[in-house]
Amino acid sequence: MAAPKPGSRIQIQSYKHNGTLHRLWEETLVLKGTESVVVGANDKTLVWESDGRSWVTREPAICYFHSKHWFNIIGMLRNDGIYYYCNISSPFVYDEEALKYIDYDLDVKVYPDMTFELLDEDEYEEHKTLMNYPRVLDRILHNNVNYLVRWVRQRQGPFSPDFVDQWYERYLTYR
Repeated sequence: MAAPKPGSRIQIQSYKHNGTLHRLWEETLVLKGTESVVVGANDKTLVWESDGRSWVTREPAICYFHSKHWFNIIGMLRNDGIYYYCNISSPFVYDEEALKYIDYDLDVKVYPDMTFELLDEDEYEEHKTLMNYPRVLDRILHNNVNYLVRWVRQRQGPFSPDFVDQWYERYLTYR
């Protein structure tokens, strides 16, 4: 698998299990790009929804994608701290067009004090039935929710105290 080069700008494309495009982030600056990990940053980025609506992100964000984990993590820098939005998703793939993943609806929102909540369980159950998620996939996704929660509790990976701040400082050197 190819890897995006640090300093390059890429698109991020989120799909649903049935192959339909779900959401597209117009531009993200790659801060780290390997075959297994991509760390990117964006601010005031145009986002397109599958229903044709669009919006612009409100704050700087550091995005973490891994080719082995079934989640991705977005750390949003706000005035009152770092908020994390974690998508339970397929591991990412990257081609020359974009970084791509399948969004599986379940999300974990993490607050600056590291409390968290699991979101969209009803949407997950609806899509699991509608798109016939295999039982093994359901197990993989729920195991990864547990793995992600362990990372939050143990302050690992993007939840470690300086992760987002250090990558944001690197992002500022490109601006």
